Amino acid sequence: MALSASCPSCGAPVVFKSASSVFAVCEYCQSTLVRHDQNLEDIGKMAALVEDRSPLQMGAEGSYKGVHFALIGRIQIKYSQGIWNEWHLLFDDMRTGWLSEAGGEYVLTFAQFVGEALPPFAELKIGQRFVLASQTWTVSNLENAECIAGQGELPFKVGAGYPVAAADLRNGANFATLDYSETPPLLFVGEAVDFKSLKMANLREGMAVPTPTVEAKVFRCPSCGSPMQARSAQILAVGCVSCGAVVDTADQNAKVLSKALGNRDEKYVPRLPLGSKGRLEDKPVEVIGFLVKQTKVDGIAYDWREYLLAGEHGTYRWLTEYNGHWNIADVLSNPPASSGIIEIDAVQYGGQSYKHFSTTQAAEVIQVAGEFTWRVKRGETSRVVDYVAPPLMLSRESTDNDLSWSQGYYVAPQTIAEAFKLPGELPKPIGVFANQPNPWADTNRRVWRLFGKLALLALVIQLFFVFISGGKQLLRQDFTFEPRSADEVQTREFEITGKPRKIAVRNSTSLNNNWIGLDLLLVNKATGTAWPAARELSFYSGYDDGAWTEGSRDDEVVFLNIPAGTYYLTIDPDMAPDKSVAVRNRLEVHTAGAGWSNFVLVMIFLLIFPIFTTMRRAAFEGRRWAESDHVPAVGGSADGGDD
Repeated sequence: MALSASCPSCGAPVVFKSASSVFAVCEYCQSTLVRHDQNLEDIGKMAALVEDRSPLQMGAEGSYKGVHFALIGRIQIKYSQGIWNEWHLLFDDMRTGWLSEAGGEYVLTFAQFVGEALPPFAELKIGQRFVLASQTWTVSNLENAECIAGQGELPFKVGAGYPVAAADLRNGANFATLDYSETPPLLFVGEAVDFKSLKMANLREGMAVPTPTVEAKVFRCPSCGSPMQARSAQILAVGCVSCGAVVDTADQNAKVLSKALGNRDEKYVPRLPLGSKGRLEDKPVEVIGFLVKQTKVDGIAYDWREYLLAGEHGTYRWLTEYNGHWNIADVLSNPPASSGIIEIDAVQYGGQSYKHFSTTQAAEVIQVAGEFTWRVKRGETSRVVDYVAPPLMLSRESTDNDLSWSQGYYVAPQTIAEAFKLPGELPKPIGVFANQPNPWADTNRRVWRLFGKLALLALVIQLFFVFISGGKQLLRQDFTFEPRSADEVQTREFEITGKPRKIAVRNSTSLNNNWIGLDLLLVNKATGTAWPAARELSFYSGYDDGAWTEGSRDDEVVFLNIPAGTYYLTIDPDMAPDKSVAVRNRLEVHTAGAGWSNFVLVMIFLLIFPIFTTMRRAAFEGRRWAESDHVPAVGGSADGGDD
């Protein structure tokens, strides 16, 4: 039941909507008030809320898992790299929760009691994994922050400068925060949520890109005097486009975070000018920040560009570009389960396997321009580990107190140019990028599929001719050849009808450690035309450290294009003179079925095309992985996983 009272400082009405709300901040004079039944006590003034791009406001409503809630309070927390909002929620079932809003990511959590001991804050490290509340968590962020402002109803006592030592934990889409501002620490457990799924209503007007709702802060660069601006107090760093100095906009004296570029420093001009507006995946975005990062490998410097994009509902996206290769990247609210700091060969995410590509030990910021939501400065470094499953890439970036994952999607330069309606073409890509789609992958798959279909068709046709058009027996006759009376013999007559055919003559003998020569003559009875063939058969066997055989007892000879007619065969045997064993021979004549030689030639011809595309695909993968930490062996290639 809601409770109403009057502010003791200004007399304005203050309403406690939740029975669990102990503290509230007066909307008129920002006095922090504690409830003692119906008496309110002024316990100090809170700093005014810092304006930002947040679409949320007091009184906004939404729904989570079918239960309606309202935003009844907020605190703003300042940390080393920026500011984030914590919105206090009251559900219709009288539960309370917190909606965290930082860098365009929304996380909804609820207080949870655990009987087990919580790890001390000082012992936690980025990437550390441990079990808590029956789940395995990874430490993704460690901050010594402070509460700088509050608004509405809050369930605990706060004040300006209220310390907030906190550790963020990840487990896929699950999220937890350990709040060490209390003893014992508080545990909040929940999950990252998609803003649209909350079905929010009563949002702030005019927060969609590109129009900000707050007055821009205008000042001059303390290094070169050029005019600069920060369109929102949420913007904590601005890079001077003239000299490269990075300025802390939260400092009233415009403190320089990193020095200006020297005359000898190489300067990069953004491919996308600051302030460029466009649509990516049919969503409006605006380029508000530009930075250049560099890493050195074996003394060689590699530089790439990154663009910060402001999107809808206070969200942010990234565009990265290296040698004309572009990626659209989003920070993941539900990072891979294997999100520890330990490097592994592959990462499973979204039902797909990503292979480790490279590890950059020190990616250094060397140039900054525009606006950023954290205090970026030249010279700061991070460790980056990339995993690829073209056209996708997973990147894990870590510092001493932060660990985050992002997923990039490779896009063609033309897509970027069209999205931002650039007047000219962007530079063409140079070389092969880590997650660039293999242009031969789809072609190779299509060619192999076509080969399979054509090979099957050829096999069916071959089998048709083998079983339908041949194999008719014309003659079967047995002979016995004696060693000392091996005279020429003649077979019975047989008929060949129809078109000219292939005739196969097969001899099956009883040879055993012996040999025999057979001079065959196929004779047309009517015309006397003859087709000769000489064959020699031998078969030997024995046992010498194991059984062995040599030769064959059987043989077949084929006569081609034999016309129709009546035929017989003559056989003139030649036998070993030192053998006194008779040799039995069964002679069979039949029309030969379709040969397999043409089928083999067709297969060889068809294989030329898939082998060619496979080689081209492998060559592309070899060029890709030559730029990785896993360079293929000489003469080999690496498979980038496009199949």
